[in-house]
Amino acid sequence: MIAKNSGEEIFRTKINPITEGRAMRIGLITASLAYMLLFLVLPVVTVFVEALGKGVGTYFEAIKDPAALSAIKLTLLTAAIAVPLNMIFGVAASWAIAKFDFRGKSVLITLIDLPFSVSPVISGLIYVLLFGAQGFFGSWLAEHDVQIVFAVPGIVLATIFVTFPFVARELIPLMQEQGTEEEEAARSLGAGGWQTFWRVTLPNIRWGLLYGVLLCNARAMGEFGAVSVVSGKIRGLTNTMPLHVEILYNEYNIVAAFAVASLLAFLALVTLVAKGLLEWAYGHELGGSRT
Repeated sequence: MIAKNSGEEIFRTKINPITEGRAMRIGLITASLAYMLLFLVLPVVTVFVEALGKGVGTYFEAIKDPAALSAIKLTLLTAAIAVPLNMIFGVAASWAIAKFDFRGKSVLITLIDLPFSVSPVISGLIYVLLFGAQGFFGSWLAEHDVQIVFAVPGIVLATIFVTFPFVARELIPLMQEQGTEEEEAARSLGAGGWQTFWRVTLPNIRWGLLYGVLLCNARAMGEFGAVSVVSGKIRGLTNTMPLHVEILYNEYNIVAAFAVASLLAFLALVTLVAKGLLEWAYGHELGGSRT
C-alpha cells in the first residue's frame, strides 16, 4: 500500500499539470514573440532604418519627388474610390445574406470569397482580357475613346476586385449572430426599411463595419499584383506607391525606394493600431465576426 502511494506521488510529480501548463505557456509565448520579431518587427524597423540612412533631408527629397507624389496621390485616390464602394456592397450583401432567405444565397457567399482564392495577378489579367486593346470590349472602348486598362479606371477596378470581400466577411457572421428580432420589432412598430436600417441595423454593426473598412483600406493601398498588370507602370501617371517602390528599387535608388516604402509601412502600422484599439474597446461587439 505504501509502495503504491509512493508510485502515485512520483507520477503526480512528473506530470504536475500546473508546472506543465506554465512551461507550455512560456514556450508558446517565447516562440510567438521570436517569430514576430523575426518576420514582422525586424523587416519594419529595417524599412525605416534604410529610409533614413542618409538623413532626414534625403528622405524628404525622395518623398517630394514629383513621381513619388503622383504615386501617393493615385494610391489615396484609388483607396478613396474602392473602399466606399466595397463598404456599400459589403453592407448590402451582408444584410441580404444574414437577414433574408433566398435562392442563390450560397452562390453569393461563394462569389464573395472568390478573390481570396484567385491570384491577384490572374484577376488583373482578366481585366486586360476584357478591356485591353485586344480584349472582349477593346474595340468598342477604342471607338468611344474610353481607356480602362493602363489608366486609373483599370487600377480602381482591379483594387475593388481584390478588396471587396473584406467588409462583407466581417459583417456576415456578426449580423447572423445578432439575428432578425430587433428588425422585426422595429417593423412591427411601423418603421420603414430605411428607418430600420439606420436606427437598428447600422448602430448594431458600426464597429464591425469600421473594422472591415480598416482592413479593406489597408489592402487597397498595399495592393501590388492586380494593379501591376492593369496599370502599365507609367511613371507619374499610373504608378501607385507599391509599384513606385519596385521601380525605384530596380533602378538601384535604394534610399528613395525605402522612403516610399516607409510611408506604406507607416499606414500599415496606423491600421494595426486602429484595429487593436477597436478590438480592445469593442471586442464584445466584434466577437461575432470572429466566429
